[in-house]
Amino acid sequence: MKRICIVGIALLMFHLSWAQEQILPEFPGGISAFERYIRKNLRYPEVALLIGINGKLNMCFVISKKGKVTNVTPINCIGAGCEAEAVKLLEKSPSWKPGMLYDRPVSVSYSVPITFLNDKHKASMKELRKSSYGFVFSVKGRLYTIDEAEKILGNTFLSPQIEIAVPFYNYNKIPKFDMPDKKEVYLLIFKSK
Repeated sequence: MKRICIVGIALLMFHLSWAQEQILPEFPGGISAFERYIRKNLRYPEVALLIGINGKLNMCFVISKKGKVTNVTPINCIGAGCEAEAVKLLEKSPSWKPGMLYDRPVSVSYSVPITFLNDKHKASMKELRKSSYGFVFSVKGRLYTIDEAEKILGNTFLSPQIEIAVPFYNYNKIPKFDMPDKKEVYLLIFKSK
């Protein structure tokens, strides 16, 4: 029993001494300033607003030895361009004060949540048709055009029914999914019940 206590004390002392030798990276103005930076500069992607995508992205990134934000990667996806927007936002972040270990700058990995939240909870087929984007619907594993999906889903659908919205590439050249007049085409994958 004494051995366990001595080892425990030795580990605690090692942890305390190591903690005194490290300094974490710091955003200019601290954590509250970083939160303000995110709130002020986060842009909601147009498609995500149009279809009412809400969700929390967990983003991983590295603060380099020089204080630059690098290796920005989403840990999870909510779709509709939200990941790309979060990556862009973090990559444009001002330089941080770099982390230090034993008085030397070191790279440090970070993970932060970024929440996309809007009041829209319902999407309208009419609004989707009028937008500069095209949409293909995946309902119960089958692909539909907007006209076909409207017969199944109705004139509107609840945004939380969408599992994810991702760019759609008509690799098989199926004519009914060709939308050359649209800026980009998205595949809306609906949750299975």
